[in-house]
Amino acid sequence: MLFTERLILRPWEESDAEDLFLYASDPVIGPPAGWPALQSVGESLEAIRGVLSGPECCAVCLKTDGRAIGAIALKLRGETDLTEREDECELGYWIGKPFWGRGLIPEAAGELLRRAFEDLGMRRVWCAYYEGNQKSRRVQEKCGFRPQWTREGVDVPRLGEKRTGHVSSLTRDQWQWDRMYAAAKAVRKERRVSDYVTCGEVSAAVLSRSGRIYTGVCVDTCSTLGICAERNAIFNMLTNGEQEIAKVLAILPDGSSGAPCGACRELMVQLMPGTYRDVEILMDYEREETMTLGELTPAWWIR
Repeated sequence: MLFTERLILRPWEESDAEDLFLYASDPVIGPPAGWPALQSVGESLEAIRGVLSGPECCAVCLKTDGRAIGAIALKLRGETDLTEREDECELGYWIGKPFWGRGLIPEAAGELLRRAFEDLGMRRVWCAYYEGNQKSRRVQEKCGFRPQWTREGVDVPRLGEKRTGHVSSLTRDQWQWDRMYAAAKAVRKERRVSDYVTCGEVSAAVLSRSGRIYTGVCVDTCSTLGICAERNAIFNMLTNGEQEIAKVLAILPDGSSGAPCGACRELMVQLMPGTYRDVEILMDYEREETMTLGELTPAWWIR
């Protein structure tokens, strides 16, 4: 059982059959996704015992009453035709029409992506939609999926049709960078603290080896007491008992990203003298360009 701010994601139960039929019998739900609308509560019960019984298939429920209003699943190897790898899976989802437009499926998808990458060790999650299913497309965009290919004449066997299919994916690295960028952006707020101190022109996020994200902003003073955003984030990490860095990014005043300064690099090298070369630095968020700290600092002054 998984939890988000507003939702409970739990295994389907046979007692959910009536709620499943209430929403999945609506022709605006199944057919756009490639499956026929359910015709009876009995058919809903069969679906719960069959397709909805997968190990990573959840009923989407509001915390307020715990009743099923939709479905979301990670389709593992053997359940999807998008991959044959053990460390890849497919994300599928739908939600009842009365709950459209509230951001519930992106919220649920965010938690299942976390489970895929952190708990199940997936390296990539796939997702797909048929031409015209704009709601599914928008969910994928909100969750950070990158388009991979489009194919015409794709068979939709359960409806006996052919459609144009769009396939996208999200890798673990992309997911991590996206979360770090969002966290750094959330704390970036340029402001004047006093006549002598400003802060927030640059923000940074550090991903520790444990998977936690720590943030910081730059502080500029009229003397040498200021500090870079990257070091502030690292000190936040140290304050919370961690010292192993996996990834680092900074958002500059113009919104771009770039390499840390020499002082920040030196701090990371001294923190991790044996493994600093593996630390990843985001050089360009839009182009998804990265370098390692070893590439940026090929020779350390301490021998």
